[in-house]
Amino acid sequence: MITIVERDIAAFFRAPFNAYGDATPYVSPMLGDLRRSLSSKTNPLFASEDDFSFFAVLRDGRPIGRITAHVHRASNELHRLNRAYFGYFDCADDAEAAAGLLGAAESWARRRGYSEIIGNFNLTAMQQAGVMIEGFENQPYTDQVWGPPHLPRLLEANAYAGSFPMTTFEQDISTLDAERLITPERRMTLNAEGFAFAPVTRATLADRLDDARAVLNASFRENPMFVPVTKQEFDFQAKEMKWVMDPRISTVLHRRGQAVGAVIAIPDLNPLVKAAGARIGWSTPWHYLRHRLARHRAVVIFQGVLPEYQGLGLNPLMLAHALGAMRDAGYRTVGGTWIADVNKASLRQAEKSGARPLHRLQLYSKAL
Repeated sequence: MITIVERDIAAFFRAPFNAYGDATPYVSPMLGDLRRSLSSKTNPLFASEDDFSFFAVLRDGRPIGRITAHVHRASNELHRLNRAYFGYFDCADDAEAAAGLLGAAESWARRRGYSEIIGNFNLTAMQQAGVMIEGFENQPYTDQVWGPPHLPRLLEANAYAGSFPMTTFEQDISTLDAERLITPERRMTLNAEGFAFAPVTRATLADRLDDARAVLNASFRENPMFVPVTKQEFDFQAKEMKWVMDPRISTVLHRRGQAVGAVIAIPDLNPLVKAAGARIGWSTPWHYLRHRLARHRAVVIFQGVLPEYQGLGLNPLMLAHALGAMRDAGYRTVGGTWIADVNKASLRQAEKSGARPLHRLQLYSKAL
């Protein structure tokens, strides 16, 4: 027998561990991060508790699946949509449990008058997004979704249709050839034109993150589904990132005192989070120290260039600088968050840099 419970954070947190087991590549968000994200008191995305809910499904009292139902009001207003969104969809290969979860999210959306529901969004397009359809054997990096092969089948069995395909990438930087990205001559020309890397240190980190938000909002403005990130939202998402950032591997490019481009990267935290069971406990400092000593994977959270400076070779310049810094700091591979199939320029950049596809994902939607 199944039971659907609402706003039970303990069941919501536990469900994917029970559904997938320890042997899979799945990595849970930290319990504390889930608590902060699923609260209008702490998450500026939500104006009130009515903007979201979250559900878990129990079989014989044991949590085996979960889902959020929420609205991204700024996205609906900007793109003139009447959408509800689902996220954090994790479930055992159990048709009844999946139907119960999806039905709960759909009912939440219908009661509020939305005409369609789409996901995964955990919780926006600038965070984890999509449902995996290929690459299940590959370990995800921080900010990458992982789900088992049965999730697309469960969604399709409940009349959800796939769209908006995406790819995540991984690159071996241990043998990086920077000249494959940008020639020394082009680098010298850009330096002569006044482009210079701003210092990224603990002391300058707040200023560099402000630079990064400005670049993010300007450079992603025309991307599908993008919504400008407010300072409150950016600070909320970056709050936990600040204490794990390695200043050596992020890059902000200035010209005449203005930020014109940025590559924001962090060490891949998934090995640490998985070892700690996604909870802060007495063993967490030990896992953190072990992770610091043995980390070999980094992840690019985003990279972008102001529109008026695109086409000058700044992305290759920044990427060569950042990847070289990662290699010099002892990192061996770097992952990247999703790139949509419609973003041909970014896909060409990934191919040129030698990145290989890691996961394939897509969104799933249903008319209500």
